[in-house]
Amino acid sequence: MPMVINSLKSNKCLNQILSKGVLLIPFALYLVPMNWLEKQDAICLFRNTLDLDCIGCGMTRAFLSVLHFQLEEAYNFNKLVIIVFPLLSYLWIKKTIRIYSNNL
Repeated sequence: MPMVINSLKSNKCLNQILSKGVLLIPFALYLVPMNWLEKQDAICLFRNTLDLDCIGCGMTRAFLSVLHFQLEEAYNFNKLVIIVFPLLSYLWIKKTIRIYSNNL
């Protein structure tokens, strides 16, 4: 057991786990079926208490719609997806480059 803990403490091992995890995030999100997600109830506290949409309502569905190349549907879920998706994509690419440049 101490050998496992020592190996996890090494930066190289953690960097490898982190690099694989960060790289797989979009692919894991792509595997979420849209028809299942559309049937789920909203968990937004603002929406559930005041029965009004907040600025972030529908963003998860919009983001996943973009990943499934359903751009019109994504825009209908939340119009801010045209700002949020490119920004999150940029941050993901930047983080991925940083992780892989540190591993070299």
